[in-house]
Amino acid sequence: MPRRKVGIIGAGNVGATSAYYIAEKVIADIVMVDVVEGMPQVKALDFLHAGPMRGYDVSIQGTNDFSAIVDSDVVVITAGVARKPGMDRMDLLKVNAGIVKTAAKHIAQYAPNSTVIVVSNPLDVMCHVAYRTTGFAVRRVVGMAGILDSTRFRYFLADELHCALSDVHAMVLGGHGDQMVPLPRFATVAGIPITQLLDKAAIDRLVDRTRNGGAEIVAHLKTGSAYYAPAASVPEMVESIITDRKTLAPCAAYLRGEYGIENLFIGVPVLLGKNGVERIVELDLDESEKALLRDSAAAVKKGVADLDTFFDIR
Repeated sequence: MPRRKVGIIGAGNVGATSAYYIAEKVIADIVMVDVVEGMPQVKALDFLHAGPMRGYDVSIQGTNDFSAIVDSDVVVITAGVARKPGMDRMDLLKVNAGIVKTAAKHIAQYAPNSTVIVVSNPLDVMCHVAYRTTGFAVRRVVGMAGILDSTRFRYFLADELHCALSDVHAMVLGGHGDQMVPLPRFATVAGIPITQLLDKAAIDRLVDRTRNGGAEIVAHLKTGSAYYAPAASVPEMVESIITDRKTLAPCAAYLRGEYGIENLFIGVPVLLGKNGVERIVELDLDESEKALLRDSAAAVKKGVADLDTFFDIR
């Protein structure tokens, strides 16, 4: 039986690190495509040289030729410019929408049966670019955001409580930006709600740090943004789709009435399987949580409206 195949468009920090993490799962061959000549080729060779020590024996190819993604089961879009200090994710819209549109055209041409995972920022808006440009069914376009935001929330909680990271579970909904919606009521440590372990002031502080987790890293890096944690989130989605694992995780999915939101990609709990987004799970949110999610959706909707102003992707 032929090995499954994952295409990654963009071999920068996030794309290349994603390739490395996916390789270590030994679930698919990988091809990285980038417009910078020589760069994806060198990174692919470097990863292959590490294979005997790291225990993966999958094929890893680096190329400048988009046709190499042909017949990919999953294609990950990481291409785009990184956020700089003081730059909101929406500031990236003009540049990254054009890059993602080009990537999506190639996906539609060479991998028409793939599921697309969007990582480029502003993520929720870029999902619309990929969806409209590929013409794929909505279930086959999904954004990586909630997994990253949730894992940051999990880390901050574990660090505060001095407990094992693996014991902490959390859920973050909404757009991937300053108005994301961490849900303390759904966060637990070994099944114990964090509301029984931390006071409100501590929880509010960690929620705020989660919302600003990306900006905190940008402030330190000055000329770049996070890539280890974002890249680690990608293979979780890839594996669930490739192996039909049915992982339940927060991802940017296209809503058609769920949570009272229409025709918008936004982070919600979804079941990921071989068909992409196989189910959207509607949590029983309280009124304050619903209001926060509506505000987050409104911010994403404004970004989509700006997108329509700049580009003819409808």
